[in-house]
Amino acid sequence: MDYLEKKIKLGEIDPLLLLGTGDAHLQLLESKFSSSITYRNNTLTLKGEPKDIKDLENVLEEMLYVLKKKGVLSVADVQGIITVVQNTTGKTSNGFDTEPMNKSDNIILWGRKEPIKVRNAKQQEYFSKVKQNDVVFAIGPAGTGKTYLAVAMALAALRNNEVSRIVLSRPAVEAGESLGFLPGDLFEKIDPYLRPLLDAVSDMLAPDKLKSLNEKNIIEIIPLAYMRGRTLNNAFVILDEAQNTTETQMKMFLTRLGNGSRSIITGDVTQIDLPSKQQSGLMSVQKILKNIEGIGFVYFDKQDVVRHKLVADIISAYERTEQHNERVENNPPTNE
Repeated sequence: MDYLEKKIKLGEIDPLLLLGTGDAHLQLLESKFSSSITYRNNTLTLKGEPKDIKDLENVLEEMLYVLKKKGVLSVADVQGIITVVQNTTGKTSNGFDTEPMNKSDNIILWGRKEPIKVRNAKQQEYFSKVKQNDVVFAIGPAGTGKTYLAVAMALAALRNNEVSRIVLSRPAVEAGESLGFLPGDLFEKIDPYLRPLLDAVSDMLAPDKLKSLNEKNIIEIIPLAYMRGRTLNNAFVILDEAQNTTETQMKMFLTRLGNGSRSIITGDVTQIDLPSKQQSGLMSVQKILKNIEGIGFVYFDKQDVVRHKLVADIISAYERTEQHNERVENNPPTNE
């Protein structure tokens, strides 16, 4: 995919007036466009896809014009300019076509290469429940799109100004390996646990854009343990691999949600890596939070797998083996 770099010199323009107090205008632009925007040495540097850069350049030129005419620039002015560009170009302010979005309710997000949309009835149910509830649990086997769609829905909410930040989290539970034996410092040790979340975001955002949003904590990817003691307001929070949370950790996570926040919790109860004596928080929460308004549950099964066609067959083979082992355990052979 082609990327373009464009530099805009501000000349005598005060960058504080253009970018806003506390970079408010800059943050609005970054939430609306997929390109990265950096300011250094009185110069704005734009990096992204050519069409997105062109739209962003048009917005910035209009912002400079308004600032020169009025002497001030408000967030409302910037939002109004973005809207004009949307209506003029037939694109959303982040470079995504508006017409297909209006024509098809199953498109969640226009990604870097193609639209991300629901692919079966269960994913449609998932999408609908996230729109209807503030907290949704997506439970089922690998390959059903639970995490990938959750990230897409979070990015869509960010771009639509429904939330101001995204927090992605996973429990760093050891599955056959010890963290102590892995090389590197703490963050290098936990990187493999967070990598699947980062990969999903990377599929949907340009590298420079992701780096910029991450540096500004607009997108934060952290281990579950780092959630303790925090209150997350106006955020879209995703907890992945939730089957590896304890009951205490699950309660801790759910009580982090603040005003204006939403959450998706994903997991596969057939792949619990907790010590045998610990109860999975994802198992118990299904009974504890059952029938609470504003909380939804979606259950996927092997028929909903959208990865390689062999994934569903692999899941079925393991299920048959587990069922056979249970029958043997419950009905041991007798020696006559």
